[in-house]
Amino acid sequence: MKQFSHGDGRRAGVQIGDEVDPAKIAGDAVIRSGCRISGAKTSIGPGCVIGDEAPAVLENCQLGRNVKLKGGYFSGAVFFDGANLGSGAHVRAGTILEEEAGGAHAVGLKQTILLPFVTAGSLINFCDVLMAGGTSRKDHSEIGSSYIHFNFTPHQDKATASLVGEVPRGVFLDQRPIFLGGQGGLVGPARIAYGCVVAAGGVCREDLVEENQLHVPEVPEAGTRPYQTGAYRRADRLIKNNLLYIGNILALREWYRHVRSRFVRDAFDRAVLDGGLANLDLVLKERIKRLGDVAEKFEASFRWLEANGGAADEIETQKRFHAAWPEIREQIESLDFPVSDFVQSVATGKNYIETIQALSAEPRAAGQAWLQGIVDCAGQRWG
Repeated sequence: MKQFSHGDGRRAGVQIGDEVDPAKIAGDAVIRSGCRISGAKTSIGPGCVIGDEAPAVLENCQLGRNVKLKGGYFSGAVFFDGANLGSGAHVRAGTILEEEAGGAHAVGLKQTILLPFVTAGSLINFCDVLMAGGTSRKDHSEIGSSYIHFNFTPHQDKATASLVGEVPRGVFLDQRPIFLGGQGGLVGPARIAYGCVVAAGGVCREDLVEENQLHVPEVPEAGTRPYQTGAYRRADRLIKNNLLYIGNILALREWYRHVRSRFVRDAFDRAVLDGGLANLDLVLKERIKRLGDVAEKFEASFRWLEANGGAADEIETQKRFHAAWPEIREQIESLDFPVSDFVQSVATGKNYIETIQALSAEPRAAGQAWLQGIVDCAGQRWG
């Protein structure tokens, strides 16, 4: 572990692991006192500032240009140009913050994917979500302060990832922003359409699939009632939302492979792109595993429902998916997608945001159709 003394100006009191390649830390990056940097995969690009407000621990993260991580714990995460987080952050593997996405203080993220400009307030737990929407830092999707994404159920499962926005249109950076009001929550797996506003102070338990809606969540009726842990209801929604999430991850991975790869300028960009692809693979593997866990749990669930007067269509759904899952999983894991001609319409080597937003209507529509086709390949495994 290398230690920089106060004689080093920029890195006084900084610990850098022996496994870290010094060439992967840009010469003008600023690492404040008290920070610890480790991991052979760590890469810190030009203009980055780490630890402005509090010490930071950085493990195997890849940072693009001008990333600001003001304090906290960051492990296995990827930050594209201009991404930022305030002090007290706790960011774990599978997380990707694209250009200018970020948050204020005390933000917890894990397997969270924020497309450009998405902004989180303070005191937030927002794991297992993909969120998009907005066109700039002045027109961005927002996660209000004290917001939580509920991603663990009484049935002891985590097949709960939520889509707030989606990939096929979201990557083109031309959709209306989504607003999740503060002091609230979202119960996964859920889908929220572009332009929707979830009122502050409520917990959203529904899919909002129509755009430009204001949703004021209902408060559940108070009281105590019989409840059987492990007996699923609304299984069809759970299955469809999980497969749609998987499809969106597949689409984003193809976007990274064939579109983002055209904007690699140097080794720091390459590290961020490779880190993003690795995290998408990690997220995909996790989502498939979690949905498989639920498929197994469905057997005990439908047997209980059969013995206790459960709805026939619910029982049939769970039986069919329990039996079909091995084949569905194999199909998803073997999917291979041709490269769209749209890719050739994207100029190389220029500013990513400006290039994507400058695309004309025809290539934009072709790109959206290509990505939607990928999403559908996963979603149509069940119907």
